[in-house]
Amino acid sequence: MTNTIKAVLFDLDGTIMDTNELIIQSFLFALKDIVPPDFTREHIIPSMGLPLSTQLQLFSGREQVEDLVLAYREVNLRLHDEYVKAFPSVNEAFLKLREAGIKIGIVTTKIRLTTERGLRYVGLYEYVEPGAIVTIEDVTRPKPDPEPVRRALDIIGTKPEETLMVGDSVVDIQAAEAAGVGSVGVAWSLKGERVLRECGARHILRDMRDLYALVGLE
Repeated sequence: MTNTIKAVLFDLDGTIMDTNELIIQSFLFALKDIVPPDFTREHIIPSMGLPLSTQLQLFSGREQVEDLVLAYREVNLRLHDEYVKAFPSVNEAFLKLREAGIKIGIVTTKIRLTTERGLRYVGLYEYVEPGAIVTIEDVTRPKPDPEPVRRALDIIGTKPEETLMVGDSVVDIQAAEAAGVGSVGVAWSLKGERVLRECGARHILRDMRDLYALVGLE
């Protein structure tokens, strides 16, 4: 890959920020007494990356899940700083990308409150292009629909062929490809590298610094 890449979009949870255990514990708390006793983290992991309400509907078998959303967010905010950290080399990679003039955007199915709180807490917020944080509150059709990725492209001002999208879930890869953006999976995904390859990821990172070669910095 040459240095034709001008921007990189990143999913948040499970990609640049290790929020996996926070998410799992929040689900287990919100679904206590709602799901069968044998419901475990293994039931949660495959759908991580989908909108929160969609996952809660899936797990609970209920259409109306507003109370479960509130319960999830209460514990998620309460435990946030105890669990959240950036994955290895992410801060270094964000700094190097920005120093090279490559724009950074965020495309997530989280709400803005916890998205910005997390980015600030782990020291990544300052590297993101102003305005280039697309949350579930900014779109009508979340990932895997291409709408969030296309919105980020409009904000940043790059073409699909000049942009990569890095994510840890099937919906990240599908949204990127549907928008014509180069899809990149991360090997530290809880879903597993094989799942990301099978759904069409063009590249897999084993370390965030592997991204340098893809954007022409090596």
